[in-house]
Amino acid sequence: MGPDEDSTLTAEDREPGQPPGRRPRTRCCLLKGCERRFCPQRAGQRYCSDECRRAARRWSRWKAQQNYRATAAGKERRNRQSRRYRERVRNRQAAAAEETVPEAARVITHHFFRLLLRPAWMLRGIRPAAALAPPAVLFARVPARHGTSLATRAALAPSYAAAVEDVRNTARG
Repeated sequence: MGPDEDSTLTAEDREPGQPPGRRPRTRCCLLKGCERRFCPQRAGQRYCSDECRRAARRWSRWKAQQNYRATAAGKERRNRQSRRYRERVRNRQAAAAEETVPEAARVITHHFFRLLLRPAWMLRGIRPAAALAPPAVLFARVPARHGTSLATRAALAPSYAAAVEDVRNTARG
């Protein structure tokens, strides 16, 4: 069935009240899951939006890849690709095993102690004494961090236990 004979008439040639030329009918979007109704802007338009068109293109590429991998040539190529990948992983692991240092150095940044140090006004009231070492004052309440042993704090604890307790009492009261 062809177009109406009146649909090619210009606006001046048409009778008053007659609708303009024929519009294309609405279509259903062909993307599975969308299936919205839309008015196509061009002949042969299959999808309602650019997002649907891109999703259909992605699916089409995925499906073509699946079909290719089902063939003998595709399986062989995929097997070679997997073999190369496994070889790269083996080489990476071997290189990492050679480069590893038995004990990594612990780096402490200057921001590490900033929040844990005593303010200057607290240290003013403490009189210097031979038995009171600066580390005992500064690190009295510094918690041991993850990965440190109790031995790291043990060097301060026995010799300065009384001095640290005095510092704590002075700070509280």
